[in-house]
Amino acid sequence: MSHIIRLHTYRQICRTHRGPGVAMYRSRRAPATSVSTRAGKPQAFVLLLGSCTPVMGALLIAPVLPELQRSFAGTPGVEVLAPLVMTVPALSIALLSPMAGMVVDRLGRTRLLRWSMLAYAVVGTAPLWLHSLAAILVSRVLLGVIEAAIITCCLTLIGDYFIGARRDRYLAWHSMVASSSAIVFMAVGGILGAFGWRTPFWGYAIALPLLAAMTVVLREPRKDLRGADTPVVGVSGLPRRLAPLLTLTFIGGVLLFFVLQVQLSFLLDDLGIGSAGIGAAAALANLGVTVAAMSFARAARHGANHPLIAGFAISGLGLLAMSLGDHWLTITAGAVVCGVGGGLLMPALLIGTTSQLAFELRGRGTAAWISVYSLSQFFSPVAVAGITAMVGTLDRSLLVCAMAGWLTAVIARWML
Repeated sequence: MSHIIRLHTYRQICRTHRGPGVAMYRSRRAPATSVSTRAGKPQAFVLLLGSCTPVMGALLIAPVLPELQRSFAGTPGVEVLAPLVMTVPALSIALLSPMAGMVVDRLGRTRLLRWSMLAYAVVGTAPLWLHSLAAILVSRVLLGVIEAAIITCCLTLIGDYFIGARRDRYLAWHSMVASSSAIVFMAVGGILGAFGWRTPFWGYAIALPLLAAMTVVLREPRKDLRGADTPVVGVSGLPRRLAPLLTLTFIGGVLLFFVLQVQLSFLLDDLGIGSAGIGAAAALANLGVTVAAMSFARAARHGANHPLIAGFAISGLGLLAMSLGDHWLTITAGAVVCGVGGGLLMPALLIGTTSQLAFELRGRGTAAWISVYSLSQFFSPVAVAGITAMVGTLDRSLLVCAMAGWLTAVIARWML
């Protein structure tokens, strides 16, 4: 009789207090209740596309930045303000992603995502009707607020819907799809830029059909589910667990990945290359990112640290080639090599971060990575401008960034 009483008491404890061990046990014994069994390619497809909206927010207008700068030549400080039209949304993402992470953890994912997609279409197209650089910058700040919610929701939902190898594969595909879309956005931006620097802003209306698809296929995941393969780490332990990878994300973004994305157009513009040629070069560079991201799973068979370290080293090699190039072909070839490095680096950093996160902290942990990644996007042109002021030319500043990439590869080998 005492054995029956003890068994009954144990079952009552399991029902009232689901600790980590119990949650893991339930997820293994009853996989049919897991979100991952109800989600498939349609959900992954729309979430991957949705996570690319910040990429479009930045790169669609990259080919027309020099023309936009010339259009507002009378504005004080236009040399700094014009590049910020491309990068200032990243500052909003960096500052507000942590808040978005707390919201999605506490209130849910899908409703916030749908409203954000609608706002993205409205605010993204606003520069079509704005006639001052200050007003355009304000609209871009608001766009970044919206993008913070979108990318946090999308990447968190990928972590919710899928577990284990499927989740890692789709997160690696995030870099691949983002880079593939960048090819399209840069090429389309270059073509549309031939009709004026405002025309590419029409591209943000693509959020409307994507919103319709999300409404059909996405459902809110159950809040009581935890992935069987993710550790349960308390809020207090999260910064210590993620600090090394977040530090490497910031360095890689500031001195390598976004140097390619932002400075390539100015480097080619100095050679007299038009927006179409700039768009083609940037598209080829992001093709390198895509190819590397597609091969990430094979590169990471012996551990994710190997592609991470290789990503720093290869990106530095590409920036070296760009700094020494004096022709469209040589600069573009260096940009492709740099893109390959970024295609290895960013998936390794994202997967390394999200693999640390249990369900109840997934929004906040994912948002922390997004915040640091976006902060690096904002500070990259500022850092390059400061380096250029010290060394004299953009070519030399790219050489400094290349050496920083190689040094970070050595440091990453020691840290990890």
